[in-house]
Amino acid sequence: MAQLCAGICVLLLTLHVQGNDASQMSSLGGGARSQMVQMDSSKSGFVGSQVELRCIFINSNPPVKISQVTWQKLLNGTKQNVAIANPALGVSVLPPFKERVSFKQAAVRHRTPSLEDTTIVFSNLQLSDEAAYICEYTTFPAGNRENMVNLTVFARPLTRMTLTTPTIVARSQRRKMTVATCVSANGKPPSVIRWDTRLKGEATFQETRNQNGTVTVRSNYVIVPGRETHKQKLTCIVTYRNERFTDSVVLNVQYEPEVKIEGFDANWYLNRQNVQLTCRADANPPVTIYQWKLLNGSLPSNVEIKNNSLFFKGPVTYDLAGTYVCDATNGIGTRTGIVDVNITEFPNNPPGGDEIPPEQHSAGVAIGVAVGGVALLGAAAILLFVFLRRRQRTFKGDYSTKKHVFGNGYSKAGGGGGLPVHPAMPKNLQYPDDSDDEKKPAQTGGERDFDGEAEDLKRPYFTVDEGESRDYDERTLAFQYDPEPEIADDMISQTDGSVISKKEWYV
Repeated sequence: MAQLCAGICVLLLTLHVQGNDASQMSSLGGGARSQMVQMDSSKSGFVGSQVELRCIFINSNPPVKISQVTWQKLLNGTKQNVAIANPALGVSVLPPFKERVSFKQAAVRHRTPSLEDTTIVFSNLQLSDEAAYICEYTTFPAGNRENMVNLTVFARPLTRMTLTTPTIVARSQRRKMTVATCVSANGKPPSVIRWDTRLKGEATFQETRNQNGTVTVRSNYVIVPGRETHKQKLTCIVTYRNERFTDSVVLNVQYEPEVKIEGFDANWYLNRQNVQLTCRADANPPVTIYQWKLLNGSLPSNVEIKNNSLFFKGPVTYDLAGTYVCDATNGIGTRTGIVDVNITEFPNNPPGGDEIPPEQHSAGVAIGVAVGGVALLGAAAILLFVFLRRRQRTFKGDYSTKKHVFGNGYSKAGGGGGLPVHPAMPKNLQYPDDSDDEKKPAQTGGERDFDGEAEDLKRPYFTVDEGESRDYDERTLAFQYDPEPEIADDMISQTDGSVISKKEWYV
């Protein structure tokens, strides 16, 4: 009953004061307009937070009596009382604001209140609090003064990122599937979502507007799962106003084994030791079963199987050749690796094969140098022999068959074709060391003398027979004094000045 009486009294008091103020406004004139209510144009806060709505009465022309202060909520054209401060009746906060709204200044609540500052405080802000709020002063004799503030309420979203399933299975059909979802729920204003990842995929987006005015944003990330997507990081980035939220997951993708056989280096030769084949498999989950087989036959008798490896005991033989197959199986499926092994008689050391030991390498280099040197000396000896032989033989016959004749300082074969026979020359011509004159041969019959100016025309020509020793102190000298005779048709001229018969040439 007390609360009901207080409410009725406040209402009657408000109507009484407003009636008195209205009746007196006409007699005040323009001077009463100097009073004003000071407020912020807008305020904002997040759901659950606290916000102050300032309201101060500015009285520049006292004395003015404040009869009452009233806070009202204006929403969709409808006013709703929030709180009232009256000097006689005290303070009253109406539902549904009673538990969350209070006057900031304690003086407002005194028996003799001070009502110049009637700022109110909203606690535990709610989305429904968003509206325009009016602060109205009722004064005497100035009348009513009011102002308004717009309150905006923000809702910080709840952000989360989840995997579609804890374990993603890659199928051989290579189909697209959603692997992760990022949600920004019940935000106001709505958030912006983007993805950061090295995965090749695409994102989808969806917005849902809730009844309380918030917005939920959802984004899915779609990929084709495979071996290359396993352990890849996927990050969701949510931007809300000036805030940023991130969340990441690492994909766990299960896939069939990826199999290859290692160990064969294309250099398996007879009697080589310690060869083996290893089956390597990249799989998630790990491979549990390895199975070896040899196409078109059974595994060699000297092979030992340990886990995922084949160890061949003893030296390599031709029996090891063939196509080896390894089947690797995990919880997703089975895949196969194949290698063709061929055996050679000698090592070939292909690139990436076995390295030659340093001592063998050095020995090989030394042997190569020695062989190269012998080959080079042999080639030089052959060239020297050919050169000397060509100096001795310039025709198809023996050098001893050549006949020398007089003529133009060259010797030509004689005896045929009507060539004149010259008398024999002295076998040796000696030139004393202390004489500048040459000893000339005795001239006979058809020979004629030459004068001194033609002395340089004399060209001695000498030969060393093939059977002679290299004694060049005794030389056979011949001089030409007659014109060169004609060469018979059955004679062939040689490069050293001699002539031979065609019969000797074609021997």
